[in-house]
Amino acid sequence: MKIFKHIVLLSLTTSLLVAAGPKKVEKELASVIKTGKRGSKMLLQTLGKNMKKRMKNGGVMKALDFCSNEAYSLTESVNKKLPNGVRVKRVSEKFRSPANKPTADETAVLKSFKEMQKSNIILPPYLVQRVNKNTYKYYKPLLINKKVCLKCHGNIKDIDLKRAIASRYPIDNALGYKMGDLRGAVIVTVDRSK
Repeated sequence: MKIFKHIVLLSLTTSLLVAAGPKKVEKELASVIKTGKRGSKMLLQTLGKNMKKRMKNGGVMKALDFCSNEAYSLTESVNKKLPNGVRVKRVSEKFRSPANKPTADETAVLKSFKEMQKSNIILPPYLVQRVNKNTYKYYKPLLINKKVCLKCHGNIKDIDLKRAIASRYPIDNALGYKMGDLRGAVIVTVDRSK
């Protein structure tokens, strides 16, 4: 039943887009997708490169320092490189930092991704949501697809690491993941009125 609701939501969004006129919608959607791909790629490459560097030079504790001290500012630096009206962020239902808490509409999309995954549906590489006449959200699902991610997001055995995470993130929910689990999404918001 839940998956049916999510499919209806996606169909309704598609219907609204089609009602605006096929050529205009195709052009607008192609532009949003291109911008979404670019923004999400920039963010993931920036964070990934820096994370890899910290892991290589100091292990998990250095990577944790990076996440807690620099990930947000690096996200903001990526946002400054994006066109006016475009913003990128990461969200998760099981967020570690309140900065990554999804809004109600973002939670609905994350839940639909989870329902798809539970139903053995291969997640799409992206999904586009029309928020209003001028605003779209491009969602790129984030999966736990590298074992290194589980060092901080799996079932942590290292007591010092557990304490370090708890001291930096007192309301941490981002634990207990397994390979292939949905971690969250990168969202690129495109406001075409700006």
